[in-house]
Amino acid sequence: MEPSVDEVPGPNSRRLLDRQAEIDSSAVAYPKRIPIALEEARGATVRDVDGNTFLDFFAGIGVLNVGHSNPYVLEGTQDQLESVAHTVDFPTEARLDLIDKLREIAPGGLAGSSNVVFGGPSGSDAIEGSIKLAKHNTGRHGLLGFEGSYHGTTAGALSLTAGKKYKKGYGPLLADTVHVPYPTRNAGVGSQDACERCLDAVKRKFEAPYGGHETPAGIWVEPIQGEGGVIVPPNGFLQGLRDIADDNDAMLIVDEIQTGLGRTGEWFATDHFDVTPDAITMAKALGGTGLPIGAMLYHEKFDTWGPGGHVGTFRGNAPAMVGGLRAIEYIESHDLLAHATELGGYLRDRIAEVAETTPEIVDVRGKGLFVGVEFEDADGNPDADIVKAIQEYCYENGVLVWSAGRHGNVLRLIPPLVLTHEQAEFGMDVLCEGVRATTEDSH
Repeated sequence: MEPSVDEVPGPNSRRLLDRQAEIDSSAVAYPKRIPIALEEARGATVRDVDGNTFLDFFAGIGVLNVGHSNPYVLEGTQDQLESVAHTVDFPTEARLDLIDKLREIAPGGLAGSSNVVFGGPSGSDAIEGSIKLAKHNTGRHGLLGFEGSYHGTTAGALSLTAGKKYKKGYGPLLADTVHVPYPTRNAGVGSQDACERCLDAVKRKFEAPYGGHETPAGIWVEPIQGEGGVIVPPNGFLQGLRDIADDNDAMLIVDEIQTGLGRTGEWFATDHFDVTPDAITMAKALGGTGLPIGAMLYHEKFDTWGPGGHVGTFRGNAPAMVGGLRAIEYIESHDLLAHATELGGYLRDRIAEVAETTPEIVDVRGKGLFVGVEFEDADGNPDADIVKAIQEYCYENGVLVWSAGRHGNVLRLIPPLVLTHEQAEFGMDVLCEGVRATTEDSH
């Protein structure tokens, strides 16, 4: 399907959007920013119910790493669905083959020395499992996360999530959860200075006698912050966290829910920093074709649970497990890690060219096909309005993009890894023109 847009939203989309507004939850969010009703999707494109076709630079928030309706993945999941779908935690070839593959591609010293646990079919549940694992293995209850973080919206995951908008009105969450600064562009004089400042803040929470809270059981960190604005930390940051965790008998849990399975040009974003975490959480792209599945991979020395130590009715979603295995195989056979690295560089280079004459763009960053573009106004304040206007321009011209950042002022690009060079060129032509048109209007 080639991008082709007529009227948006068209009459059929408007009809379904109106119907949704009447009967669906008021918690629905995405159609309020991008009014579209979907009918079909293939590869890096989606088509609405009016026949408009869009290039997808959103991929279900990083879920469709190998594209929509990937034929190789669908073949396996459909065959499995016709055989057996719901298996709780009884052994199946699908379950064990996926575990073996995850152990094979796991970062650093986790490769070949890890176990996998499946719980509920979401990233939030994977985080809940990691909280239980850290508490169980350390005997402590405190949790340490970072400003700008997003880890999910169940009670424990929400405790670690930094965004206040997600917590408003829900009362006390897990006690002794603390948040410290993550090294951003504005966190210090320079990136290394920011790194040292943030690591010092972490260390104080563990070692300062008047640090204010119980010594944490673990450190939860995104190797590249997603909702926080596609923030790539300085080299040395994750290693510094590893050292602090080791010095204080705490666990280092790396949240790879959005960054894992090839998104950044490596199997896991942790691989960019040559650090071995104690555990990594996964979901999103793990289901291969959008099937829900969450998991945690952790070093085998922490496998101290008894039977039922972490459970979930849907922890045996066999079609999703086949989907995950086939997605990994597809990435391997099509060399999509290298493709993501190359194409991600192209996206950032195109935006960097525009940035040379667009003072509103203050940073272009990311790894692989995980790209963030930060905007500020003439006074140096975060400018979410520009991002919204660019998003609307792109939508009206056949490209779906989304936002991120603590102030909503970061344009986030997370297209499927199967995005072609031709599609990337089309998408960036639209995006760059949208940036020019929007910023010229504001001058």
